[in-house]
Amino acid sequence: MKLSRRGFLKGAAAFGSLWAVGCASTSASTANRESPAKAPVPSTGRKRILILGGTGFLGPQLVEAARARGHSVTLFNRGKTRPQLFPDVEKLHGDRDPKVGEGLKALEGGSWDAVIDTSGYVPRIVRASAELLAPNVGHYVFISTISVYKELPRPGMDEDSPLATVADPTDENVSENYGALKALSEKAAEAAFPGRTTIIRPGLIVGPDDPTQRFTYWPVRVARGGEVLAPGANGADPVQFIDVRDLAEFALLAVENRDIGTFNATGPAKPLTMRELLEACKKASNSDATFTWADAGFLEKQNVKPWMDMPVWLPPAGEMAGMSSVSNARAVARGLKFRPVVDTARDTLAWFNGLPPERQAGLAKRAGLTPEREREVLAAWHQQHTGTSHASP
Repeated sequence: MKLSRRGFLKGAAAFGSLWAVGCASTSASTANRESPAKAPVPSTGRKRILILGGTGFLGPQLVEAARARGHSVTLFNRGKTRPQLFPDVEKLHGDRDPKVGEGLKALEGGSWDAVIDTSGYVPRIVRASAELLAPNVGHYVFISTISVYKELPRPGMDEDSPLATVADPTDENVSENYGALKALSEKAAEAAFPGRTTIIRPGLIVGPDDPTQRFTYWPVRVARGGEVLAPGANGADPVQFIDVRDLAEFALLAVENRDIGTFNATGPAKPLTMRELLEACKKASNSDATFTWADAGFLEKQNVKPWMDMPVWLPPAGEMAGMSSVSNARAVARGLKFRPVVDTARDTLAWFNGLPPERQAGLAKRAGLTPEREREVLAAWHQQHTGTSHASP
């Protein structure tokens, strides 16, 4: 199945609203040349943390985890996304873009031990906040993405791999140049905070409260039971992602330990296959699901797209062959930990089941196949392989 990096990033950015993409193997690769691996050290005490964002997907998990660990939190955002969250947390309102409204005025004169930037996509905008905060903030943690890499053609690529570039660095079209602009945003943060910057490059971020259905499709579909269309010839293709709660804990660990450097934050701890993911979803819901594995060539002929129609999964061939096998050895050495996949599946399913029906229906439109479309593809698979058109309802 042919899938170009450009087509993948463009489609996913438009579909999932500016995600961070994910990948699979965790076994070691090259050593951390930027900062040698060391065991995590205990927290140095209570930190004053500024979060740029804080009410979307990752942000609330950062707030909850930070307060549970005894830190104080300030949020800076526009006050438009779920403003009712965290009524007892200090909130500063403005705009990341200094050209819009009051811009960054609310941050002027503020002092914090660290800032965690969860909402930086354009280098000009990241530069503005970083330069403003640099004199009064000790440490800048920038949440980036593994999409910054120029290419991922082979498994095991690490943080020293070449980064994506854009011909015109002033081009701020994020849907067209997501990875390259994130790479330039990393550089903008590092330029303002030399020797005081942590770059965290997550893979696909998943778990409760995910607004994109990028992972949720599988726990929900498997829980429904019956015959499930599953991607890959035998379920052995690698997949990779990180639970949003594990990502939040790692970002806070970086703040507490002042871990300077660049880290791929994706998992789980050991290589995971698509079959193992779906079996974990089955265990999480105790369903009677069975899996019919369709190879990439068949899915392509049926116009079933990887990542969008078959979330999480990418065919392990071509220029995206390493997208689900990025090395996270450096982050694991610094304390990145992963909860069991079955726990992520169970908690995600419980969250989804607790949503109002209209919200569930809206999410279901964002990724995966409708039941009707899945039945059509399964019928085509059976027709091709057995001469019958049988497919479970």
